[in-house]
Amino acid sequence: MLHFFRVPLTILLLALSITCSHAFRKYRHPEIKSAVFLSPKFVLDQGSVVNEYYSNIDFPRGHIAIKGFNAEVVDEAGHPVPLHETYLHHWVIARYYQRLNATNPEHDDHQKNKKRDHIFVRNSGICQNNSLGQYYGLGSETRGTDTDVPDPYGIEVGNPADIPAGYEEGWLLNVHAIDTRGVEDKLGCTECRCDLYNVSKDEYGRPLRPDYIGGLGCCYDHTQCRLRDDSESAKRNLYLRYTVKWIDWDEFIVPVKIYIFDVTDTWKRLDNSTGQNSEHECHVEYNIEPCSTSGMTDIRCTDSKRISLLMPIGGYIIYGVAHQHSGGIGSTLYGEDGRVLCSSIPTYGQGKEAGNEAGYIVGMSTCYPQPGSVKINVGETLILESNYSSAQRHTGVMGLFYILVAEQLPKPRLSLRVPIAKQVNKVYA
Repeated sequence: MLHFFRVPLTILLLALSITCSHAFRKYRHPEIKSAVFLSPKFVLDQGSVVNEYYSNIDFPRGHIAIKGFNAEVVDEAGHPVPLHETYLHHWVIARYYQRLNATNPEHDDHQKNKKRDHIFVRNSGICQNNSLGQYYGLGSETRGTDTDVPDPYGIEVGNPADIPAGYEEGWLLNVHAIDTRGVEDKLGCTECRCDLYNVSKDEYGRPLRPDYIGGLGCCYDHTQCRLRDDSESAKRNLYLRYTVKWIDWDEFIVPVKIYIFDVTDTWKRLDNSTGQNSEHECHVEYNIEPCSTSGMTDIRCTDSKRISLLMPIGGYIIYGVAHQHSGGIGSTLYGEDGRVLCSSIPTYGQGKEAGNEAGYIVGMSTCYPQPGSVKINVGETLILESNYSSAQRHTGVMGLFYILVAEQLPKPRLSLRVPIAKQVNKVYA
């Protein structure tokens, strides 16, 4: 006879209670950790430019899930520096594997691709040719843009199983800042107009195209924007102060992948399969021509740039945000059927203090869909639209869109509640 069926009910309930209690302790949300770091010092004088790459920066170590990353420019006293003094064109953070005991990588090692001491670990995006491979990156909007990854999701890094034998994980920070104190044309300097920088070659000594009138090719490291006649030297030491949020990795965290789309992407499909078999060239920046040639501005003028892209994998959007420059009025990512996946709108400052600088984009709205509510199918054609005011010319603008995608939804979690009766929802006409 099977006597174990005669175990008293009270003992069974006690065992169930202990098991469920243990499970709930495991499901408890892990504590979010946070740390603030400073980049190495960089020096700016009136009208000068810094575009530095810092290897092996301070960063949380171990197998973790990144929950947020943000940054701002500060002075030696730790005071935030306003954009109308030092314009933060962009900062980006990139991940790499470095051979043990190797020297730190130069910023163009990934472009030279000559030595294997460093392996750059790109995001999951579709841009190629060493373009837009970063994990995080923002610009003037950094103080007012939310980057938090909602629970139970996280960006997985530091997994020992992913790091090649004989290597360790490292992080690279790029800071591109333009000092606009004392300059002749603040907007022109921040838009990297070539005539204001008096350059005819790029940072590698290659001649610029005759039709290249502004952009990153003219405001590289150590270039100088044109100053007013009354400007005087005023060097100062600055830092990028960055904050990282993370949690220790565990089995209940749902990993997300980072995708960065670029409205300037010129791509072609290599066959009739999904977007994984495509060649992508993301040019990153483009120009906005004025809608009127008469010199009269019209605030109703809008430049709308659209591109269709194939999504190589399927999944659920967890987070979305656009990146635009001054003149931007919003960007939207659409699904194949025209549904809005995410729309991101800029906020312009209205004052002088850091974080509210008049005329500058000081924040971008973000999307946090309910988990499972916004799905992208494998091979789906997405439409990216970037809108700018064309009341005047803008050079070197960007139309990027970041999304975090989870390939799976969170697993159902154990509940102690026992259903007594099924609830029926009635609908009354």
